[in-house]
This record gives sequence, structure tokens and C-alpha cells, in this order.
Amino acid sequence: MAIGREQGKAAYLEEAGAFEISASRRDDLDDDGRAKRTGNFVTASAHIITAVIGSGVLSLAWAIAQLGWVAGPAVLAAFSLITWFCSSLLADCYRSPDPVHGKRNYSYMSAVKANLGGVKFKLCGLAQYVNLVGVTIGYTITTAISMAAVKRSNCFHRHGHRAACKVSNTTYMIAYACIQIVLSQIPNFHKLSWLSLVAAVMSFAYSSIGLGLAIAKIAEGSNAKTSLTGVTVGVDVTGTEKVWRTFQALGDIAFAYSFSNVLIEIQDTLKSSPPENKVMKKATFVGVTTTTIFYMLCGVLGYAAFGNDAPGNFLTGFGFYDPFWLVDIGNIFIAIHLIGAYQVFCQPIFQFVEDLTQSRWPDNSFVTSEHIIKLPMLGDYPFSFFRLVWRTSYVIVTAVVAMIFPFFNDFLGLIGALAFWPLTVFFPVEMYIKQADIKRWSKTWIWLQILSMTCLMISIAAACGSIQGLIHALAGYKPFKS
Repeated sequence: MAIGREQGKAAYLEEAGAFEISASRRDDLDDDGRAKRTGNFVTASAHIITAVIGSGVLSLAWAIAQLGWVAGPAVLAAFSLITWFCSSLLADCYRSPDPVHGKRNYSYMSAVKANLGGVKFKLCGLAQYVNLVGVTIGYTITTAISMAAVKRSNCFHRHGHRAACKVSNTTYMIAYACIQIVLSQIPNFHKLSWLSLVAAVMSFAYSSIGLGLAIAKIAEGSNAKTSLTGVTVGVDVTGTEKVWRTFQALGDIAFAYSFSNVLIEIQDTLKSSPPENKVMKKATFVGVTTTTIFYMLCGVLGYAAFGNDAPGNFLTGFGFYDPFWLVDIGNIFIAIHLIGAYQVFCQPIFQFVEDLTQSRWPDNSFVTSEHIIKLPMLGDYPFSFFRLVWRTSYVIVTAVVAMIFPFFNDFLGLIGALAFWPLTVFFPVEMYIKQADIKRWSKTWIWLQILSMTCLMISIAAACGSIQGLIHALAGYKPFKS
């Protein structure tokens, strides 16, 4: 009996010790057993600004040139309101069925699965990941163009504005891919706050430079030709070109506001108190408002500076030549920003593939094992051979595609068109209707459906315009040439 009592006591102490260890670990865990989130309003706003203010701002002067003084600013304002409204609906779908106390959805797809399920879940996955891949390819193109523009700017400064100064983007795409291979080893979104903060500062910086250069050009007495309806049929373009360019401009503006596809992932970085949906709605309002102010200024003043001849990218299209050093700084800031933005958009892809492979091959050590490496100044770092191979392969593939199709405006317009309706409007609206239990044919249901169908028509038109632009750009194009 004494032996039994001693064994029982030992078992009790062992269990109590295990409980104490478990309790101590709970300080580092959330209520669902995952790592404790540390994000807040500031970090979420930085993630949003990083995701929204991207290469899209560079094409807005061209977009407004196609639409004119009336439709251009009106379309920008309309897209900002739609994005903010639908993002607010999406923020309430982070937890389900209750937006405050429900179960967490860790990704956009899991939110759709929890609220809609079935075929819509699969369609969402297709739309989201095709868009995310497209964005990462677009950012590779944009960064390479910006870095090549630095070399061209210095060439123009030395040899004059009429010099050929041909530069291949391929070398810069390879360099960008090498940087992304290293950064892609960052395990997840929770480790990206510092990168997003740096990228957000860069986005403000180059937008401000472009804005300042446009103001200076106007102050010098720009003789740019502008009009209420944009480029003039019969003078600047044919009637058919006017239609296609108008559609493509809609796609470029839609791309400039694309961040809904990573909204849930950003929200998943927020601390549970105060409620994530409330913090995310505030961060979304600040992010969208801030970017809209910048977009209006850059687009409107860019159009005023260049008129109907506005370049597709107003920092790399050489609407500005001098001061060449300031143009160089602006393009360097673009490159730094898009290095961070690339990671914000590719992390959901990485996480999806890694979760899928681990669930299918849970006993495969190559897929599941991690090794802790001590790095100077960074401390313990979780290293995975599978993550190294898979993420490196992804970066290489996107870089190769970017080398084959390096068309800035057309590619951005197509990405924006494909993503805008399904990810920014349709799924948030459908999830809100389901979660809020809005009755079919009620007033709220009807106007939400009108909003969704209108945005669908805009997306189709924008996609058609961008595809036509790509076909035109591909005529006579030779890949991997200057």
C-alpha cells in the first residue's frame, strides 16, 4: 500500500508539474493554442498601406488621362468607397458565426469556407491565389523597371535626353528574385511587421517625390493638353483605342486598390482584445483614406503636369528627367517598397501550400521538420528545408514569367480586373448576407446585389481592355531583350 501511495503521489506531482508547464506556456498562446498575436492598429494600418500604395499609384496619371477631369477623379472616389465598404463587411467575417466571439478564420479562404462552403470556397481559392501570383509577378516587373530607370536616368543626364540609353530589365529581375529568395524564408505574417513598416514609409516617400515633381512641372508652366473627357478621339487616339484604353484605365485603378485578398491574413495578426473586427475597420478606414488622398493628388496633378501624353509609369516613363538624382531616389524607394509588398502578398500562398502538404504528408520529415538556427542579432530562427526548396522555386517561376511578359500597365490592369469583383466585392457581400441573415429580396439584399453586379460589369470591361493591351504589346515583342 505504501508503494502504491508513493506511486500515486509521484504521478500526481508529475501531472501537477505538467500542468504548471502548460499554464506557463499559455502566456505565449492564444485561446486556440496558436502563437499569441501581437499586432495592433498601427501594424495593421502599415500592412494595409504597404499592400494598397504600391505600383498602382504610378499608373494613375495615365489612367486619369484616359478618363478626363470629370470621370477620372469620380472613378477613383467610387473605387475607394467600394473598397472601404466591402472591406468593412469582410472584417466582420474573420470570426464566424459571430464576428466577435466566433471561431477564428486564419485566411480569406477559410472565411469563405466557414460562411459559404462548397463550390464558392473552391472558386474563391482559384481567384485569390491566381491574383496573388499575378501581383507578385507584377511587382517583379515594376521593381525591375524602376531599377533600370535609375540607370537610364543617369545615362540621360550624361548623354542628353535624346540618347538611346537602352537597358535590359532581365538583370534587375534576377537580382530582385535573389533578394526575395532570402526574404521568403521569413516563416509567416507575424514576422513581417518591421518589413511592412519600412515598406509603408517607402511608399509615402516615392509617392511624395512623384507628387512634388508634378507640382514643380506645373509651376514651371506646363503646356500639357488636358480635357474634361481625357484623350481626344481623332487627335490622340482612334475611337476604338479610346474605348479600350478607358477599360484598361478602370483595371489600373482597380489594381491600385487591391488588398482585400490579404485582409483576413492581416487581421489574423491582431491581438484578440479589443475585438479584431473593430480594430481592422479602423485600420481599413485609415489605410484607404490615406491612399485615396495620395492617389487623388498623384493622379490629378500627374495629369495636370503631363496632360493627355501622361506616361504609363510617371517615374519610369521619363515624364521627369531632372533633377535626375531625385528621380533616382524615387525609383529606389519604389524598389525597396515592392520588396516588402511582395512578401505581404506571397505569404498567403506560402502558408496555403505548406499547410496543405503538411496535412497530406504528416509523417514526412522533409515536409514537417524544422531546425532552430541561432542568427546574430535575430536570435532563434526556425529553418525548414522544404520551405527553402518550395519558396525558392516559387520566386524563380514568378521571375521567369515576369521576364517573358514585362508589360507594366497591361499586366497591372489585368490583375486588377481579375481580382476586383470576386475578391473585393462578391465574396465579402455574400458572406455578410449569410452571416447577418439578410433575407432574399429585402431592400438591403437588393442593393447589395446591384452593387455586386455593377462591379462585375466593370471587372469584365477592365479585363477586356487589359487583354487587348497585352495582345497589342506582344506584337513584335522579343523576350529577354532590352
